[in-house]
Amino acid sequence: MNMSNPTTPMNANAPSSSSGGAGSPDSAPRRNSKRPKYSRFTQQELPACKPILTPKWVISAFMLVTIVFIPIGLASLFASRDVVEIIDRYDNACIQGTKNEKVQFIQSNANKTCTRSLTVKKRMKQPIYVYYQLDNFYQNHRRYVKSRSDSQLRNRGDENQTSDCKPEHDANGMAIVPCGLVAWSLFNDTYSFSTGSNQQLAVNKRHISWKSDREDKFGSDVFPKNFQNGSLIGGGRLNESMPLSQQEDLIVWMRTAALPTFRKLYGKIEVDIEAGETINVILENNYNTYSFSGKKKLVLSTTSWLGGKNNFIGIAYLAVGGLCLLLATTFTLIYLVKPRHLGDPTYLSWNRNPGGH
Repeated sequence: MNMSNPTTPMNANAPSSSSGGAGSPDSAPRRNSKRPKYSRFTQQELPACKPILTPKWVISAFMLVTIVFIPIGLASLFASRDVVEIIDRYDNACIQGTKNEKVQFIQSNANKTCTRSLTVKKRMKQPIYVYYQLDNFYQNHRRYVKSRSDSQLRNRGDENQTSDCKPEHDANGMAIVPCGLVAWSLFNDTYSFSTGSNQQLAVNKRHISWKSDREDKFGSDVFPKNFQNGSLIGGGRLNESMPLSQQEDLIVWMRTAALPTFRKLYGKIEVDIEAGETINVILENNYNTYSFSGKKKLVLSTTSWLGGKNNFIGIAYLAVGGLCLLLATTFTLIYLVKPRHLGDPTYLSWNRNPGGH
């Protein structure tokens, strides 16, 4: 069947009648490409080290870790073993009775003096650090940590900046300095020491806090004001004639602990104590941990080049070193008993086609 108006096929090379020339303003706009600009960095074609983990390399690496870690672990354990530490829990020993009876006694005005005797089993070289340890005390609680005013602690002119200190922000209509729950709950047990021969052991409480805290966080012109004057007394009192930068018990306490069991430095004994000596401790058991079933411990400890007594570091190094030794031995036996032929590395893709194209 013939059509009356046959359509003539268009030449593919002929220009379209609706488009102009190369410089014609009617030409179609060029389509923007989202393809990123080529570079060896974006295409990950930069030279790189691609090691082949042969059995010899793997065994050597494990042996190197073993040679390094095991001596470090042994040295850490020996250093921790040389530390002399005496720990004495005294909260239950100083107050007898049920929980309610203990709480009533600690909140009363009764005499809370308690005497403890500690035996030194190994010679303690100075300085001997005196710590108090609290268990089940959550200084990391969110509301507790936030209840303080750092600007008030630094600057005398900001003593009324107590909005973050609630509920211990004011008393009798006046701002509390230092305000907040952290300062309000200041630890207030005290210790005095003497030997069995009635020689007094002085406790040095200078420079027990961080130098940065004394100089930068607590002002030398900020003095306690209206502190512990509310209806409910939380902990210790402060000397209102001494600036906060010199009240190091407070500075140590204000650096809150991350865990519910923690130690804080009370002072330093700067004389040697011989083995077999008896230390008599007269303490004032004032701090209330009985309401929340907390524990109080007195800790006397020497130090080593690694710090205090801590076996975990040495055990961790020995465990890793021992595991690497086991793996190195296992791989060595496998390699000797049933060796596996290594393929030709020239057949690897990055060696056959270094450019990646």
